Amino acid sequence: MIDETANPQPADDAGVYVISVAAQISGMHPQTLRQYDKLGLVSPSRTEGRNRRYSLRDIALLRAVQRLVGEGINHAGIKRIIDLESAMANMAIEVAQLRIEVNALVEANPPKGLATRRKAEVIIYKQES
Repeated sequence: MIDETANPQPADDAGVYVISVAAQISGMHPQTLRQYDKLGLVSPSRTEGRNRRYSLRDIALLRAVQRLVGEGINHAGIKRIIDLESAMANMAIEVAQLRIEVNALVEANPPKGLATRRKAEVIIYKQES
């Protein structure tokens, strides 16, 4: 059995890396990270002393920005792509939550079958001649 309390892993969005470590992990110069922060592309958390702290999620985003720059997309385009991807992820979460709600409602109130019209009985009378 593994004791997770002895060596807890930080959450993916926990700001734990100083700028020099984040720059080394992402393969970028620290000044590039500062520029991306200034442009609003990657905004790390801050300590009380206003020092940047990068999370694993921030580093993954830095790598994505680096890839997009390598593909020739300018910073404004990258910002737009990041915003749209974030909005799309939020909508996917909302759709999943709505699906759960709809499934629960359908389960609680199963749809009734379509009302079928009963055919009237046809009575044939023999005519007496």
